[in-house]
Amino acid sequence: QVQLVESGGGLVQAGGSLTLSCAASGSSFSINTMGWYRQVPGKQREVVATITGTGTTNYEDSVKGRFTISRDNAKNAVYLQMNSLKPEDTAIYYCHARGLLVEGVFYGMEYWGKGTLVTISS
Repeated sequence: QVQLVESGGGLVQAGGSLTLSCAASGSSFSINTMGWYRQVPGKQREVVATITGTGTTNYEDSVKGRFTISRDNAKNAVYLQMNSLKPEDTAIYYCHARGLLVEGVFYGMEYWGKGTLVTISS
């Protein structure tokens, strides 16, 4: 069982920056698409940014130009650099992975981290 663990959340002022990290447990596997999602209590979880194994990125419109997603395939890790943070960015951020290659076999599975809280004060 693959586990995703997020870190880097915290409290920052509006206009500040924060970097989130996510590392996948285990070894001898590679991940297809990784991404970051966020959720506010009472609302649906929404995608923030995704990145494919070849480096293609996609961003939600509201974070485009402010957030940058990157990954380290050797570490099975994904990162989210968040700049010019706004109070509207306050949410629990979840790491996500989809598609696992294990010993030459592709599995169309998806995994979620437990989330890390990001709070932006005015």
